Amino acid sequence: MNRRHILALALGLLVSGGAVMAEDKDPIYGNHMKSLAGKDVDLAQYKGKVLLIVNVASRCGATPQYKELQALHDKYKDQGLAVLGFPCNQFGKQEPGSENDISEFCQKNYGVKFDMFSKVDVNGAESAPLFKHLTSDKAGVKDVGPVKWNFEKFVVGKDGKVVSRFRTSVKPDDADVVKVIEAELAKK
Repeated sequence: MNRRHILALALGLLVSGGAVMAEDKDPIYGNHMKSLAGKDVDLAQYKGKVLLIVNVASRCGATPQYKELQALHDKYKDQGLAVLGFPCNQFGKQEPGSENDISEFCQKNYGVKFDMFSKVDVNGAESAPLFKHLTSDKAGVKDVGPVKWNFEKFVVGKDGKVVSRFRTSVKPDDADVVKVIEAELAKK
């Protein structure tokens, strides 16, 4: 790697708060994110799984959706579903705690066992590259544009394509969400 590439990568890390997407890489699986424990997670490990990607917060009216997310994880994880939670403090400052605070809250109140990541921005210039893709017209869904609040849900098929987006008011166990997840899990 030459000096210019290293500088570009370093700038990308700085701007994205530690979330990295290499140039010319897959917009979902080409990302590296930090877990709540601070470990680097290569999203390529989720290839071939159905993903339910959610921006979460601990002090939101929708926070009880953690329970339904965990129930989906429990029911479908062995069939290939991976629920990925991304804490975000951009909406009403409803995720002010540290990664440790978030982890303790999720364990104590909802028994969260699905994969949780470090706080990210989901909108704006400093949004994580993953969310830049999920909210863009390149994602391939009709509902594009900024995340409006906590607990928006994105379903990604086994092929890495975004297949559906559900706003905050649609609960994770809503029949429409479950229908999309089950349809994606049934695909070869």
